Amino acid sequence: MVFSSTVFLFLFLPLTVIIYYNPIYSGRRFRNIFLLLASLFFYAWGEPLFVFLMMLSILMGWYVGRKIELAQEKRRLVLTIGVSFHLILFFVFKYLTFALHELGWLFNADFSAVNIALPIGISFFTFQLLSYLFDIYYGKAKAQKNVLDVGLYIALFPQLIAGPIVRYDTIEAQISGRQETLSGFADGFLRFIYGLAKKVLIANYMAQLADNIFDYGQSMSVMTAWLGAVAYTLQIYFDFSGYSDMAIGLGKMFGFTFPENFRYPYIAKSCTEFWRRWHISLGSWFRDYVYIPLGGNRVGKSRWIINLLVVWSLTGFWHGANWTFLAWGLFYFALLLGEKLTGLPEKLGHFAHIYTMVAVIIGWTMFRSPSIDAGLAYIGAMFGRNVTGLIDETAWTYLTGSYPLLMVAIILSLPLWPYLKEHGGKLIAYVEPLWAVCLFLLSLIMTVSSGYNPFIYFNF
Repeated sequence: MVFSSTVFLFLFLPLTVIIYYNPIYSGRRFRNIFLLLASLFFYAWGEPLFVFLMMLSILMGWYVGRKIELAQEKRRLVLTIGVSFHLILFFVFKYLTFALHELGWLFNADFSAVNIALPIGISFFTFQLLSYLFDIYYGKAKAQKNVLDVGLYIALFPQLIAGPIVRYDTIEAQISGRQETLSGFADGFLRFIYGLAKKVLIANYMAQLADNIFDYGQSMSVMTAWLGAVAYTLQIYFDFSGYSDMAIGLGKMFGFTFPENFRYPYIAKSCTEFWRRWHISLGSWFRDYVYIPLGGNRVGKSRWIINLLVVWSLTGFWHGANWTFLAWGLFYFALLLGEKLTGLPEKLGHFAHIYTMVAVIIGWTMFRSPSIDAGLAYIGAMFGRNVTGLIDETAWTYLTGSYPLLMVAIILSLPLWPYLKEHGGKLIAYVEPLWAVCLFLLSLIMTVSSGYNPFIYFNF
């Protein structure tokens, strides 16, 4: 079940809100247990078998967390066992099929019969379970005595499928001590509407444009190639940031405060800045639980470079079992390393933003491609290799049919709305409710009328 589906919008969410806020049973324990059951149902709707895998992971995380807190000399051993358990499950379900396929190609063996399905959201709930264990081990948080509270932290439906990756030390106190308010509910619902509009009105259209061009299957012009790459660049931003907005908004509706996951990444003037603005919860997770424990930048230059290489290799492969994701991660490793060693963005001055966006678009092209060869071929077409010309009729057809929404998407990827809210005064305060209602109704119409509703991070 995804947030932009009719089942969620017209059945699951209204019923969940009504039962959660019923006037008869309003205690914290009832609300937490109900929210946990609703979240498990939410996950089981699409994954009726894998919900048991997630429940097993929760039980193991809760048990190991308690053992870490109670253990003395063997705390590190207990942590190692718990982390290994979750990482092994993560590897088996996400990477084993890929690994066997590559080994089969290498040793001329047939492993085609092995095709393990990928549980939805396993990357996110695995990292949250690891966060739980690490935070207990490092003394940042206390182990939960009640397994249901651990279950609520992991399975909470707003952030279950695609984040943001909520750290346990961030949400520990909210599980038992949050306060639901009418203003918080209203703010959360408004944020949900904006996220839904991003997803349904912009990302879905950009997805169609990107899919048509990337799957074109024949030579194209330079303009067509760039148009497809730009469309995907906009699709993945509005798709993922829209989902994060919906998750943060839903959290507020039930009294939770989740961390921001995006801060207008396409205004960045360096790739380093881009990653401070894009998927912030993932970047901070790798920084705090991988990069810093490895020594961060407090070690010698060679070791520091290796630390960066490890982090960006893992960041790439975290997104999926394909060499394209590793290539994408290594691409950013090279860019960030180059920026740190040369200070290139500062030297470029006003051209730094252009350099950053070209790099980001090239990266997304490889990220979107089914193979490294296909990605390199597409990137080559963007720069004039094996193309039909600079521009052709296909490019004009796509451009004339999509340029209004392309312009709207580009404008909305900039921090225009926060600027208007800050400087618009009472006018914006009066207009925003009406604007939000119109967006919500239009999003509902598009959700009901359109059968095309892809979600990129659904598979991660």
